Amino acid sequence: MTTNRSRLVAQILTGQAAPPVLSSGLYDVGADGVPRILPSVGGITLNVRIGDSAFGFEADHVEPAVSLRAADDRVNAAFCALACVGNVATVASGDAKGERGFVTGKHGGVEHVIVDFTPETMQKMQIGDAISVHAVGVGLALDDAGDVKLFNCDPDLFEKLGVVPDGATLRVPVARTVPARVMGSGLGRQTVARGDYDVQCFDEPTVREFGLNQLRLGDLVAILDADNTFGRIYRSGAVTIGVVAHGASLLAGHGPGITTLMTSASGAITPVLDPRANLATILELR
Repeated sequence: MTTNRSRLVAQILTGQAAPPVLSSGLYDVGADGVPRILPSVGGITLNVRIGDSAFGFEADHVEPAVSLRAADDRVNAAFCALACVGNVATVASGDAKGERGFVTGKHGGVEHVIVDFTPETMQKMQIGDAISVHAVGVGLALDDAGDVKLFNCDPDLFEKLGVVPDGATLRVPVARTVPARVMGSGLGRQTVARGDYDVQCFDEPTVREFGLNQLRLGDLVAILDADNTFGRIYRSGAVTIGVVAHGASLLAGHGPGITTLMTSASGAITPVLDPRANLATILELR
């Protein structure tokens, strides 16, 4: 497959390792009516990485490895839009200076860019350390691919996804399929260039049918009947491919978050189940 990668702009962006954040009321009340205090977004999270279960931790919306943001909100808006999944990130200050990782997702609302580093690197890091991202991928487009659109995807990562043309469609390996009926927080956004939207996992028959409780951080998934071309909407027959960016949630309307990588309003994407379709394997990080 050919793309316009030779025409893409490459820039150096810088964010800082962001501190952990809890809700202002401290307690969050779950969809089951139970108030809880749990680790949540932000931080340098030493024992949570892509490849791990999205449900494997006593946490709510936990972000794997290192969460980044720029201090100025306007700068951070550009940082979150221009950084792409698969971009190389390099620690630019502190004891871990020079160590490298990869962008693995974006989290809306809190507006974080999420980066995977090894545990050894994270042990040397501190909140506030600067991390530079080699940002490339915004504007990436496929030649002769109909209405298939790409978002948030480093061109090197795209070439590793195993996408194969099959007549008028593209075959894309995914770890799971997800029905659009359970997509929650993040619906209705007018762009998918930042952030994510969440898989609600409160309906047990649907969870069993699609194996949603087996979702892993970093999994590639296909959202069925979801069109993300001009924002996140329900459209019969459409298919969206994304990556699981953050962990599960007990809050109503929330759950594991999906950052969009590809979408087709006409359904010109055929998901192919493959348990290896996880960033940890694709980027050889674990």
